Amino acid sequence: MKNGKAPTKREKIAMKAAGLTPEKWLIYKKTHETLEVVHRETGTTKTILA
Repeated sequence: MKNGKAPTKREKIAMKAAGLTPEKWLIYKKTHETLEVVHRETGTTKTILA
């Protein structure tokens, strides 16, 4: 599993817009266009547009 950080308020809003529950996801890579997130329990990763 990749080491992730807790999302900020702006990142939580982007995750909710993508249909994810922010409490269950961590940010592990952040660029200007995308957020790469990892699930806290399963370790699956997803890329969402920010």
